[in-house]
Amino acid sequence: MESEGHVPLFKTRRAKGRFLYRIFAASMSMAICLIWAYRVFLIPKKDGRWGWIGLFMAELWFGLYWYVTQASRWNPVYRSTFKNRLSQRYGKDLPAVDIFVCTADPVIEPPMMVINTVLSVMAYDYPQEKLSVYLSDDAGSDLTFYALLEASHFSKHWIPYCKKFRIEPRSPAVYFSSTSHRHGADQAKDFELIQKLYEEMKNGIETTTKLGRIPEELLMEEKGFSQWDSFSSRHDHDTILQILIDGRNPKAVDVEGNKVPTLVYLAREKRPEHPHNFKAGAMNALIRVSSEISNGVIILNVDCDMYSNNSNSIRDALCFFMDEEKGHEIAFVQCPQNFENITKNELYSNSLRVINEVELHGLDGYGGPMYIGTGCFHRRDTLCGRKFSKEYRNQWKMESIKTEESIHELQERLKDLASCRYEENTQWGDEMGLKYGCPVEDIITGLSIQCLGWKSVYLNPARKAFLGVAPTTMGQTLVQHKRWSEGDLQILLSKYSPAWYGLGRISPGLILGYCTYCLWPLNSLATLSYCILPSLYLLHGIPLFPQVSSPWFLPFAYVILAKYSGSLAEFLWSGGTLLGWWNDQRIWLFKRTTSYLFAFMDTMLKLLGFSETSFTLTAKVADKDVSQRYEREMMEFGGSPTSPMFTILATLAMLNLLCIVGGMKKVGMEMEGYKTMGLQILLAGVLILINWPVYQGMFLRMDNGKMPCSITVKSVLLALAVCASSTLFHTLPLAAF
Repeated sequence: MESEGHVPLFKTRRAKGRFLYRIFAASMSMAICLIWAYRVFLIPKKDGRWGWIGLFMAELWFGLYWYVTQASRWNPVYRSTFKNRLSQRYGKDLPAVDIFVCTADPVIEPPMMVINTVLSVMAYDYPQEKLSVYLSDDAGSDLTFYALLEASHFSKHWIPYCKKFRIEPRSPAVYFSSTSHRHGADQAKDFELIQKLYEEMKNGIETTTKLGRIPEELLMEEKGFSQWDSFSSRHDHDTILQILIDGRNPKAVDVEGNKVPTLVYLAREKRPEHPHNFKAGAMNALIRVSSEISNGVIILNVDCDMYSNNSNSIRDALCFFMDEEKGHEIAFVQCPQNFENITKNELYSNSLRVINEVELHGLDGYGGPMYIGTGCFHRRDTLCGRKFSKEYRNQWKMESIKTEESIHELQERLKDLASCRYEENTQWGDEMGLKYGCPVEDIITGLSIQCLGWKSVYLNPARKAFLGVAPTTMGQTLVQHKRWSEGDLQILLSKYSPAWYGLGRISPGLILGYCTYCLWPLNSLATLSYCILPSLYLLHGIPLFPQVSSPWFLPFAYVILAKYSGSLAEFLWSGGTLLGWWNDQRIWLFKRTTSYLFAFMDTMLKLLGFSETSFTLTAKVADKDVSQRYEREMMEFGGSPTSPMFTILATLAMLNLLCIVGGMKKVGMEMEGYKTMGLQILLAGVLILINWPVYQGMFLRMDNGKMPCSITVKSVLLALAVCASSTLFHTLPLAAF
């Protein structure tokens, strides 16, 4: 209902079918409790006792974790905006917006990809004089600066073209690669011209990038290159600040005479002896520098591979911030992390489909989603540590910064804000800006903002706001999830743990929502137990589950059918395919037995003082043959530094294969054996089906993406050793298995 005199700028609706889902969840809860009861009251006294206890601990954990995950499904909400009302109410009287784009490595994140993202956000459907775009280059690369310099010239043609023909998306690379261009006579000529200009810019940038250095004639032409010297390196250089387009300058216009956004390049100072705090440090430097140039009330931050796919995203976000009744409560608007290069059946399950379409909507029902580090619109003052108060009201008409300084004077004055020593003895990284000390600084930053009384909202329109690049190899996928889950576990064990930091500050449902992800690594041990113990006991003919004819079989059967049919329904409802769901289950298993395991181990080593926090970038480009295999949905195991993870995957696959062969030989043709060992045979069989791509990579494929021979040999020997050790152990007279 709209309150009298108030016409809202956004609408919130609760999901349908919540009552039915809660009935389903209650039935699952009863079945889980019956499984626990079975394990407690029917524990064997001899054969299988320790395996039984191992499975009970795993099932106890799985049950408890399932309860935690229900928080993100119990109360989902969906938001929609009214951009026409925003335009009618505020017209051109809209707030200034600063956009931060972050990059850190010109090899992993090529300059052409970076500037396509920059150009896409420069072309938003928004008053250009109120847009300022900042590129943070943590590598301090003159190649990236050169690319941005070229983009600043091209933008004066690209922005008016986008506005004139209302094109989507506004990343030039994506737009020109599309095969669906159908132009009228009036657009065809402009299209040819803009495409020619883009190709010229692209060829120049890619040629320079391959050369690895800036040609002498270019160095002489542009004064900005003087800030690089022969002593500069990626980890040791002065602050480099260049205002490439000065929005204050009346001459900063496009080819049609209209204003263009301010464009700034920043490479903060780095010294080997000073910690730079990764992306959080880069973002904090941007917050300080931008406050003296444009000081936008709203800050949007995106990763350099997440181009704008929806030119109205800023207006969508402002519908939340500028709503007169509820807008003053909202600190940030988070968009989902979507990807453009997902295969039809989601080979590596990188779409985050269920997280984006189900779980984040669920968290929105408890006060808002977490901040995930990209595609997020912030109030500037909340990033700077402002607490929420009921008296707080929107202040959109902030005076623009007026200064008589020249660009050179302004640049020199602001360099200190991005120096290594600026944050010493200040609250930056603690009470102000993004938090330090964790690989997923975004999560603890968002949590701390919510704990100050603010809310967040989830913006997930039909046309996705941003599209990025997902990993295209198994190794990249596992490393990425290892980094994410390691950071999440570190949060759980830190002073920012939602379990105690959020207690009494945010809702219990939101606390559980955070814990869903913070507990990811702890799933590794329980999953390994279920992958190993039933198969080993099958090898020796020892049952660990009830017979098919037993009443105790029913709760196991119900949990299996209900859990996976519910999972399938969620995935299909979210827009996935049946084979995509199967791949999702496969990657779920692979992540738990490798990424989460190593994340757990590394976190424990860090707590014990044996290692330090590190940050690993995910590669955004792939070789041509790797890309071709990815498009054909062939798993990539070759050329990866993740051999310990692949060794675990291959060893588990071989172990289950050997165990089911030995177990079936022991069971033979006796029907009674199948009744007794039915669930163990089923589990081992499913694990073999899930691991089919691993077997292909080990024994059937001859391409460069196959499993390395050294890992294949090692895993076969390890699996045989485990089976032999298990057989020897079971022959000992004191064995109580």
